[in-house]
Amino acid sequence: SSLQYLYTDFWLYLLLLYIILYNGGLVLFSFITTGGIQSEFYKVAVRGCFLGLTFGIGYLISCSHTTLNHFGWYLMGLSFFHFSEYLTTAATNPSSLTLDSYLLDHSREYKMAAVASWLEFFVEWYIAPGLKQYFYLSVCGVLLVLFGESLRKASMITASTNFNHYVQYVKRPGHQLVTKGVYSWCRHPSYVGWFYWSIGTQLILCNPFCLIAYTIVSWRFFRERIYEEEIYLLNFFGEDYLDYQKSVGTGLPFIVGYTGYSAL
Repeated sequence: SSLQYLYTDFWLYLLLLYIILYNGGLVLFSFITTGGIQSEFYKVAVRGCFLGLTFGIGYLISCSHTTLNHFGWYLMGLSFFHFSEYLTTAATNPSSLTLDSYLLDHSREYKMAAVASWLEFFVEWYIAPGLKQYFYLSVCGVLLVLFGESLRKASMITASTNFNHYVQYVKRPGHQLVTKGVYSWCRHPSYVGWFYWSIGTQLILCNPFCLIAYTIVSWRFFRERIYEEEIYLLNFFGEDYLDYQKSVGTGLPFIVGYTGYSAL
């Protein structure tokens, strides 16, 4: 059986027990010291420990000699992405830090896309496990995930307090136009990173249908998001942003952003 290794290798159970106890201990500590489940600290701790548990389970699966090991890679990439979103925000822009900085409740569509990728993976794995064992394809996915993750986090660190997870409709005091570092390569490096990260996750899973769907849906989402965001950026920064538009592209294929005269 392709799952026999998971059933019979007891060191996996020991590691899993350690992960559960460690993360469970953190949750219990936060519960006791911060006044219960309604405290903000507890809610943050629960989500952080959940992501740590998911990463640990992903690591165990990736170490297994089964046809599910690439799903372990995926779990590690997914959990690290969400945890690092919160951690990077806390380090670079703490004034904007909220529970939503984990991006776990990003949108209904995001959750549906994740569930769809899991369903495709396990249906295809059940029918033909060998379809999920294209090693070099999954490695390409890992490299794309690492590239996207690195670019997105570099953009957050470079922008620092000027970065926000949501489109800003009113210019905040101290909000500056950032054009250095990765922003000298493209106008929206955080979106570029997320776009290629999402594609990479489906390459890891060897999901042909979701690979196509993720590419199309993500591209459309970022096209509309960039168009909307640049309307406000032009209002905030005027000629400075217009000059920036002329010299630096969006970073995403066939997306030009808001030009003031073209439609979506």
